Parts: sequence; structure tokens; C-alpha cells
Amino acid sequence: MHTEKDGVLWAIGAYVIWGLLPIYWKSLAYVSSGEILISRIAWAFISTLLLVLLMKNGRQLLIDIKMLWKSQRDFWLLFIASVLVSSNWFIYIWAVNNDHLVQTSLGYYINPLVSVLLGVFFLKEKLSKALKGAFLLATTGVMILTVSYGEFPWVAFSLAVTFAIYGLVKKQIQLDALRGLTIETLFITPLAIGYYVYMYYQGNVVFLHNDLKTDLLLVFTGIATALPLVMFAKGAQKIPLYMIGFLQYIAPTMMLFLGVIIYGETFEIIDLISFIFIWSALVVFTVSKIIQTRKIKRSLSIVD
Repeated sequence: MHTEKDGVLWAIGAYVIWGLLPIYWKSLAYVSSGEILISRIAWAFISTLLLVLLMKNGRQLLIDIKMLWKSQRDFWLLFIASVLVSSNWFIYIWAVNNDHLVQTSLGYYINPLVSVLLGVFFLKEKLSKALKGAFLLATTGVMILTVSYGEFPWVAFSLAVTFAIYGLVKKQIQLDALRGLTIETLFITPLAIGYYVYMYYQGNVVFLHNDLKTDLLLVFTGIATALPLVMFAKGAQKIPLYMIGFLQYIAPTMMLFLGVIIYGETFEIIDLISFIFIWSALVVFTVSKIIQTRKIKRSLSIVD
């Protein structure tokens, strides 16, 4: 019980940090989204590598890289994962700094449903009646938003899809979360540095060309990226999957609050109606998962 309580605290801590990160990105709104992304990738790699070395897992990291190279399928899958998560980070940063926090929140609300849909198509998982109902409710909510906006909410959709596919790809690879993130950022760091050099010669960089505060904020993007991921990994090991599913709505709820209450983004009655459909879908989704998990536990206890 104590272990599960610790896991809940770790997971809540991770989601609260993710929920508050828009404030951090807003403080760098005067820096281009591209440069923030480059900083996030490069400094996340440095931060995670240092953490791996401090935990004395450097040798295991090398073993992981060698094993990945032997399995070309896993090697390229992880490369694809690094491209997907980088794309997700860029869309997220751009959306936050261009006043699309409500859509960002929507994207992370519908992400679990997109993940389930990918599981049905690619992993041949079965879709229960409850989940079919959840999809119908969520689709209705997204359609209402599309009609009210006059265009498809591509920011929310892109965030949900890139992160869901990222999760699907990562599911195919058995790799420690921290070392996995280190290798992912290692894959993409050379490309990020190359693009930074291009931006530098174009005269479009802020790092080391503005003030110390900006430089420090850009450096700490690595810690802001790595810390919640490590906390989440520690929490996920100690709590049931259905509890993770329930807790994951903390972050988008905080983003929605920040967008509407703090930053004054529009949230009209039509937005509320569409979100009610999506929230209802998430309630159906979460409750069905809890019931399913409990049934599995009961059947296992009967067998024992």
C-alpha cells in the first residue's frame, strides 16, 4: 500500500509539472518555437545523460545502444519515436506561445482515445461497447468544435495523434524510460544542432545573444523535459494502469484552466458543450477500464 501511495505521488507530481509547463514556455514567448525546441532536445539529452551517469548506468546505456543496433527494427522504431516526440514538442510549444492552450488541452484529453483506436487497428485489440460509446461522444465533441471554429482543430488533433503514435511505437520496444529518452534525444540532437547552426548564420538565435535570464531559461528546458518524465516512470512502476489513466487528465485540466482563466483565451458556450461531450467520453472510457481491470484481478484471484 505504501509503495502504491508513493507511486501516486510521483505520478501526480509529473502531471502537475506538465500542467504548469505552459507558464514556462510563455516566459520564452519572445524566442522562436524552433529555437526553444532545439534547446529542449539538446539540453534534455545532456540532462538525461548526466542523470544516467550519476545513477551509474552508463555501461547499461552502451549495452542498450548496442542491442538496438543489432535489432535494426528496434533501432529505426526508436528513431521514428524521437522524430514523433520532437514534432509533438514543437507543436505544443508553438500552440502555447500562439494562444492555443485550449486546443492543447483538448489534444491531451483525446489522446487516450486515439491510443485505444491505434491499438484496435495495429495491435488487433478489441473495442468494447463502452469504448465505442466513448468514441461516439468524443467524435461528436470534436465535430461541434470543428463547426464552431469553421475549421478542423488541427493543433489538438496533431498533438493527440503524434503522441499516440509515439506511445504505440514505444510499446514495441522494451527499454528503460530514462535511458530510452537519452537515446531518443541522442538521435535527434545532431539534427537540432545542425538547424541551430543554420539559424545562427541567419541571425535568428537568441541563446548567448540576449541576457543571462534567457540563457538560463533555455538551458533549463532540458530539466523541464526530463524531470516529469523520470517522475512519471517511477510512478508508473508502482501503480495500476487504470490509475495512470485517471491521473493523466490532471495536466490537460490545468492547461485548460491556465488558457481560460489566466491567459484569457476564448471559451464560449459552444466550446463548453463540445468539451462536455469529450469529458463524458473520458468518464465512460475511464470507468470501463477500471471495471475491466477489477474483473481481471478477480479472475486471477479465483485461479490462485
